[in-house]
Amino acid sequence: MISEARVEAAIETIPVPRHIALVRVTHWIIVLSVVGLLVSGIGILVGHPRLYWGETGSLATASLIDLPIPLIIGPSVWYRPYHFFFAWILVLTGLTYMVGSFITQHFRKDLLPAKADLRWNRMVGVALEHLAWKRPDADAASTYNIVQRLTYLAVVFGLFPAFLWTGLGMSFGMTSVFPILATALGGHQSARTLHFVCVVLLLLFVMVHILMIYLAGFWRTVRAMITGYVPQGGRAR
Repeated sequence: MISEARVEAAIETIPVPRHIALVRVTHWIIVLSVVGLLVSGIGILVGHPRLYWGETGSLATASLIDLPIPLIIGPSVWYRPYHFFFAWILVLTGLTYMVGSFITQHFRKDLLPAKADLRWNRMVGVALEHLAWKRPDADAASTYNIVQRLTYLAVVFGLFPAFLWTGLGMSFGMTSVFPILATALGGHQSARTLHFVCVVLLLLFVMVHILMIYLAGFWRTVRAMITGYVPQGGRAR
């Protein structure tokens, strides 16, 4: 006769579906494209590490922010083709993720918060648990909590569209046809400055995201994003 402990141990090893293929594939393509954008973006930025507000800006005019990085003439031109290449990969992958998430109901099932969770005390409590570096238990780690859901929705529907708009607002080719892309933001240099702000916000999100992965179990979480499955007793984010 099989003991109860042996049955429970067998159940613990049963793989449980965690991430659908759409989420896994687009996640890793987005990761690679963001890395490419950051590297090429830094190469562009060192060609003129000053930020302005308005339509124009140069070394002869007053800047809004002087970034504490060395000015190196040349890299801006070299890195722009790579930056545009990775930008279009990100845009196409992001659109695929958004359309596919509506079709597969990923947004409704995994990211849309329940009304009961949209209470201020509930959100503050979850945030305080994260700030206390409290490691979630298996049941809590099996789904996205309210703070994660709202953050991911803000990134998908707020931050990435802002990236796209400010990026297009810096393109003289695009603004020659649709000048409102730049004028609505205050000018080409304003678009560039806001684009940099979006980068800072994205880096903050990535750092917190990696911290949350560490608290939930780094390798278990990464494995779930690669294979789509985790053991029942150790579900990941």
